[in-house]
Amino acid sequence: MRSVEIYTTQTCPYCIAAKRLLTKKGVAFKEIDVGGQPQLRAAMTQRAGGRTSVPQIFINGTHVGGCDDIHALDHAGKLDPMLA
Repeated sequence: MRSVEIYTTQTCPYCIAAKRLLTKKGVAFKEIDVGGQPQLRAAMTQRAGGRTSVPQIFINGTHVGGCDDIHALDHAGKLDPMLA
């Protein structure tokens, strides 16, 4: 399995949906809660090429985007190979 990091906030429904997808696939991930943590959000924004919304997801250090992006990768059959 690849290393998966997901930047989230506790009440974000998109974060919950993205984590649910990863959990359904049996993928362990490191969750980084940026709620109330401006330094963590700034680091996330820098890593994500300026994107400020959550979630922001990284697989093996590569930014794959947010909730819609990871679901689109899954529907296109491209997520499983990235996680293998």
